[in-house]
Amino acid sequence: MFFRQITDPALSQYAYLIGCQRTGEALLVDPERDIDRYDRIAADEGLRITTVAETHIHADFLSGAREYAARGDVRLVLSAAGPADWQYDWAVGLTACLLVRDGDRFRVGNIDVEVRHTPGHTPEHIVFLVTDRGSDADSPMGVATGDFLFVGDVGRPDLLEAAAGVTGAMRPAALDLQGSLRHVAAWPEFMQIWPGHGAGSACGKALGAVPTSTVGYERRFNGALALSGEQPDAFVDAILAGQPEPPPYFARMKRLNREGAPSLGIVPMPPRLSVAEVAGNPALVVIDTREDRADFMTAHLPGSLYGPLPRHFTATLGAYVDADQSLVFLCEPHELDELVRQSVRIGFDKIHGWFTHADFADWRHEGGAIATIDRISFPEAAAASKVSTWLDVRGAGEFAERHVEGALNIAQPRLAVDVERIPRERPVTVHCATGGRAALASAYLQRLGYEVRYVDDDFARWRQPAGPVGSTPR
Repeated sequence: MFFRQITDPALSQYAYLIGCQRTGEALLVDPERDIDRYDRIAADEGLRITTVAETHIHADFLSGAREYAARGDVRLVLSAAGPADWQYDWAVGLTACLLVRDGDRFRVGNIDVEVRHTPGHTPEHIVFLVTDRGSDADSPMGVATGDFLFVGDVGRPDLLEAAAGVTGAMRPAALDLQGSLRHVAAWPEFMQIWPGHGAGSACGKALGAVPTSTVGYERRFNGALALSGEQPDAFVDAILAGQPEPPPYFARMKRLNREGAPSLGIVPMPPRLSVAEVAGNPALVVIDTREDRADFMTAHLPGSLYGPLPRHFTATLGAYVDADQSLVFLCEPHELDELVRQSVRIGFDKIHGWFTHADFADWRHEGGAIATIDRISFPEAAAASKVSTWLDVRGAGEFAERHVEGALNIAQPRLAVDVERIPRERPVTVHCATGGRAALASAYLQRLGYEVRYVDDDFARWRQPAGPVGSTPR
């Protein structure tokens, strides 16, 4: 049996290519939308992808199952285990689609796959237990757990309410999750855990950075899994507490993955533009991807958003851009393909073009319009605190632990949703824990016309100034 975990570092997402080397057939689990890269990996290994399976209707990326369905030479395996509202509407009537429920099985060459229904993260969620019959195994080697069980954590059950707006869904979902976790007690200790995400994903709150694990290890050291043995109210309260704020694009991903996203086909390659073609055009959204945030604050094209590679680009795109807006990237040529792929994976297909750092430097040298954002330290911010609105873009849990007294807390991913809470009459002093999230938020607020001061500093350096503007340090 061939096994390969395929990683998207930007979304901390894992897909799995599982092949029968005797027949050359392969199963692909939870692919993203740009499917050409999976085909290349399979071909390099002498395999052909014949079956594509999904653990659930995803919220954080557009599924590649729709792309494979358009080709017509691949069998899809999708969940039919959930309620009517959480079925794959786009797959209705497809002849090459196997709709599965708890206990169903299917084969890919000599690989046997058993389906288990594990609701909680989503109502239709399923997992796949994989047995290599070609090597005469009679027990599963591993289980593709999707967003049910992670290394060090379990899937969050609040997204239908927190991201998709299904009021009152999170507590019943948490109880479903507790029931589903009882499956793990029956699994053999040696069975490998192949999760759908790793550390950095917003689909859990304590995901491990180690890419795989085993059932035995998780039973011993996964604190969230251990909580499943608690009384229901205690489990529900504990599992819902401290979940990270979901970005706004999650709701659209849920809808498109259920109803059907437009077919992508070939990954687009946008044209190179001059800065003059971009500057001052309100129909375009420039995302500046340079890594040096101090450099960005010193000079950038007016109205630019800041989204440095590799991780913060999708954070900016998913939080601050509408899907119908046209994008322009400030990047280097070797970065373009990755930026395009990250964009289309979360449904941002209108990519108008790109220009380089050198192009912007020439524009600036020739007197073209630029914008700047004041970049200050915490001591500098404290000195002028009385004439500014403090905006803390950390998560609610971080804010509750310690914060600047009187600060407004809006988590960076939710800033566009709640931006009207920020008064426009005074400058806004924006901070987070170390400056990364605040940089994204500062650029967005400046684009909206706010006067912004960006705190590029470690929150550990915050000290109680002379007046009552800060919390007492611990």
